[in-house]
Amino acid sequence: MGEARRRVEQGLPPRQVKTGKGDFSRFFAWLPSGKTPREQFYSITKVGAWIGIGVLAIVWIVVRFVGPAAGWWIPADTR
Repeated sequence: MGEARRRVEQGLPPRQVKTGKGDFSRFFAWLPSGKTPREQFYSITKVGAWIGIGVLAIVWIVVRFVGPAAGWWIPADTR
């Protein structure tokens, strides 16, 4: 006799499916640890990183080319 049939005959609820990930405690109870929040975190940090790279490039262009061309300052390596 199968396990499911035996549980039905005994009036037991269906067996819970194990996820295989084990039971672990989180470091912070308020920090979500599911798959969806993790994917959202990755996408937000990727976008933030690209924004940071873009801002860094713009600042570098201003410091290296725009500022000296406008006469705001003189780069130390051109003296």
